[in-house]
Amino acid sequence: MPGLGTIINAAAIIVSGLLGLLFGRFLTDRIQDILVKACGLGCLVIGFSGALKALWTVSSESTWRSGTLMMIVALCLGGLIGELLGIERGLERFGTWLRDKTGSSGDSRFLDGFITASLILPVGAMAVIGPMNDALYGDYTILIAKSIMDASIVFALAATYGKGTIFSVLPVVAVQGLFTALAFCIAPIMTTAALNDLSIVGSTLIVGIGLNLIFEKTFHLANYLPALVIAVLWGLFI
Repeated sequence: MPGLGTIINAAAIIVSGLLGLLFGRFLTDRIQDILVKACGLGCLVIGFSGALKALWTVSSESTWRSGTLMMIVALCLGGLIGELLGIERGLERFGTWLRDKTGSSGDSRFLDGFITASLILPVGAMAVIGPMNDALYGDYTILIAKSIMDASIVFALAATYGKGTIFSVLPVVAVQGLFTALAFCIAPIMTTAALNDLSIVGSTLIVGIGLNLIFEKTFHLANYLPALVIAVLWGLFI
């Protein structure tokens, strides 16, 4: 059944988020801060390892291919495009609308939870490759692995930021559902270079998320999302 992996992923996010809400009320502010910093450290490790693994690859012509220039160009150009489009402001407006519609207008942490989780969960190569493998081959093992990772992150964030975190399931379903639907069109053109470049930029954004969790908000990361598209185009045509 195409899309089963995304359904499992969404269920894992919702269940872990509800568990985080249940146990979060028993945690002190200090413990909640420890959980958020732990998520931040985890994001740094995942981001650095993913980026470094894909940064240097051997092309089909047996020559070294570096993604350093691509990463810098994609992030700079993508950040400018995102700022001009106001992606982060749009995400904040959507989060505010969700907060009001769910009767959480008095919840000051709702937006932080929604935006933080929404930037962590749908970003990265697993959110692209997983749905395509699910749709084309009925193989959702990548999305099972992603579900486990997402669940641990959502639990910790929900314990601290509250129910806004759980609504990150919406962009996850939207992004992965899109790649599931478009798998037959996208898969033939997704070269190894394009996937590597996507992994580099996606992993770098995860590093930024980790820094935002550990320190005060440093990066407006939603505005960098166009860098993912630029990375794929770079891998396909350059």
